[in-house]
Amino acid sequence: MKKIIFTDKAPAPIGPYSQAVLIGNTLYTSGQIPLDPSTGEIVGESIEAETKQVMENMKAVLEAAGMDFSNVVKTSIFIIDMNDFAKINAVYGSYFNEETAPARETVQVAKLPKNVNVEISMIAVQ
Repeated sequence: MKKIIFTDKAPAPIGPYSQAVLIGNTLYTSGQIPLDPSTGEIVGESIEAETKQVMENMKAVLEAAGMDFSNVVKTSIFIIDMNDFAKINAVYGSYFNEETAPARETVQVAKLPKNVNVEISMIAVQ
């Protein structure tokens, strides 16, 4: 059975989608961008700050589903500039244990919502 996950500790959806959907013991998150959940404003003077906000938003969604980063099995990272990969990776990596880090792809794209520089989605399993 499909369960919609929502928390006010992450940005509210800005379209016809949910923050995450739980099917059985598997959580599928929507992409998170660096929006402050309390103001709806873009956060970040740097790619590191943007990435940190994205990961904090994702943390809130995972927690709303009773999970944390140790449950994540797959991530997708979308970035505007592959030259930012190392900076994004440093922040992203601080949220995971290297020995149990999830599978991942990182893709450079032409544009992201609200002209942000990074968006991340995840799949997690309890």
